[in-house]
Formats: sequence, C-alpha cells, structure tokens
Amino acid sequence: MDFEPTDEQRSLKDAAREFAAKKIAPFARKWDEAEAIPPAVFKDLAAMGYYGLLVPEEFGGLGLEPVGYVGIMEELAYASAAVQVGLSVHNSLVCESLLRYGTKEQKDRFLPKLASGELVGAYSLTEPSCGSDAGAVKTRAELKGGHYLVNGEKSWVTNAGRAGLFVVFVSTDPEKGSRGISCLLVERAVAGLSVGEPEKKLGIRASDTRSLHFKDCKVPADCLLGRQDEGFGIALRLLDNGRIAIAAQAVGVAQAALDAARSYAKMRVQFGRPIDQLQATQFKLADMATDIDAARLLTLRAAALKTKGAPCSKEASMAKLFASRTANKAAYDALQIHGALGFSRESDVERFFRDARVTEIYEGTSEVQRIVIARELNKVS
Repeated sequence: MDFEPTDEQRSLKDAAREFAAKKIAPFARKWDEAEAIPPAVFKDLAAMGYYGLLVPEEFGGLGLEPVGYVGIMEELAYASAAVQVGLSVHNSLVCESLLRYGTKEQKDRFLPKLASGELVGAYSLTEPSCGSDAGAVKTRAELKGGHYLVNGEKSWVTNAGRAGLFVVFVSTDPEKGSRGISCLLVERAVAGLSVGEPEKKLGIRASDTRSLHFKDCKVPADCLLGRQDEGFGIALRLLDNGRIAIAAQAVGVAQAALDAARSYAKMRVQFGRPIDQLQATQFKLADMATDIDAARLLTLRAAALKTKGAPCSKEASMAKLFASRTANKAAYDALQIHGALGFSRESDVERFFRDARVTEIYEGTSEVQRIVIARELNKVS
C-alpha cells in the first residue's frame, strides 16, 4: 500500500502547517486559558476551505480524499487539538453523514452552507445515561403528522454553541432497542431545542462542548436522514470516519509533544551537559519517535482503505487505539523531560498532556476499540 502523498496532498498539508504555525499555535495556550476560540479564527478557517474538506466541489468544498484529509487534520491538531476537533466533527461526522445518507434535497440545502462555514455542524449521539452503549439511546422521537416530536437530552456535543445543524440520533421505536434508532437533521432555530452552558473540561478546553435539551421539539419529517429505524447502523459507520480523524489528532498532539521535548532537551543542561546527551532522555525520545511513526502509518492505512471504498472498521479502530495511546505516552514523557517546567501551566506540554487524555475517550473509548477489533477478527477466524 503506497502512502506517498500526491503533489496536491503535500501542498495542502504544507499550507495547513504554515497556516497553523501563524494563526493557531502562538495563541493556543491563551485560548485554552480562556476556554474559547475567538470568532475571527473561524473566519480564517472558513477562508482556507477547512469547513468543506470532504465536500465535493459541486457543493463548494475542496473534495479531498481521506488520505489528504488526515494530513490536514494532523497539522491542525499539532497546533491545537481544540481547534481540530471542531473541524473533525463538522467534516467527518456531519458533512459525511449528508454525503452518504442525505437526499438530493438535503444535500442541496445544507452542504453548500456547511462547506463555506456559514453553517457549522454538530453530532449528537451521547446521552447522560448512554455513552459507550450507543444502542441505549433514550431521546424519543414520535412521528405525528408531518413532524417528529422529539423529547430528551444529549450531552458532550462538540460545536453545540456555534452549530446551526445537529445530526441527532433518537429512538423511534423503543421496543426494538438499537434497531429502533433513527437519525434526524435538526436545525438550531427549531422550537423546543435549547443549548446548555459550556462544559468545564480537563483538556481541549477551548473547544465548545455543551448539552442539548429537546422539549416537544417539532422536526419536519423530511429531515429524517436515511431510513427510519436504521440510525444505529448509520452511527456506527460514521464513527469509522471520526475515529480516523481522531487518530490523526492524536498523532498531531504526539508529534507536538516530541518536538517540544527534543527542543527542550537540547537546551536544558544538567550534570554538565545537555540532557539530550543522557541515555535516559535519548531512550524516551527514540520510543516516542518510533511509536508516532507507527501511529501515523496506521492512520494512513485506514484512510487509504477508506479512499478505496474498502471496509476499514478494524483498521480505523486500530489506528485510533494505538494513536491515542501513543499521544498519552508521548505527552507523559515530554512532561517528564521538561521536569518542573512541564508541570507549569505556562508550558505547552502541560496542555498536550491534558489534551491527549480525551483521545482515549471520545469517538469510542479504547475499550470499545478493542471490542470492534476483536469482533472483526472473529469474522475471519
């Protein structure tokens, strides 16, 4: 399998690196402290076309293939995981959901606005009592006349404060369990929908994360995405996309941690010499570099399979499992190399350490990834 990027993919990745270095990285710590990203940043991201990375050109997007997409995701995450995750959800989950399951009318209505950044998308699956057990959705939607009447609550919704369109998974037939789940496109302005206050998080603090509350919320029946009672399958297939993007995020955070550790180890003198000349430090750096390369290759493999239209659930879960573990270990070792300075909130590695932790939780915990991998292995045993 050839992972060598095309000239176009290399050019786009380089442009993302340059953009992130100038417009994101110098301010990421400040945004983390403020727990918010300034509106001007979103305009810059839209101007770069980053809200339409996967959207075909006919709808105003860049129409990238997955391999090119993950390269950009890694570069943005290198600068700020909080910035990247919002774009990841918007592109991998919301735009992709419309591309794969939307009607022509739904695509024509929403995709141009999503691609331009005029409309921001959010993905709403998790509930207060429903996390890893995605089939236990309790938010209820009853078809009455020409509308679905929605009642319930969603939690941990990325982009919720800015989103104009929510992809919401609801129970349309509770007696069927996971086979009675449907997917609705819910616009922010619909009556009966309210958005909660920002969550106070350990990491990716500048990313907007909130709850959604539905009370007799009337959603037009033509906003059903796909077929009724087939939403659970849609959710699982979309999560393959999200897992590849979060694997890229983890690689970006890990690479940032490694680069910070290498730079600091060259200048920090102990016992009469820079600590990068000490074997204890060298071994940490060597292990970090090896694991990051492996994580990047796993991510590219999953993206390459998706580009070909081949099944990639196992490969996406492997990439996310290994890359998220690598990000956490790299951030841990980078902080250790920095010593007391790494423990300070004035240090970027302290932010990397906190940001890395969530990569083993969202888009399916590491435990869920192992379940997916084991299930796929059993299919061929």
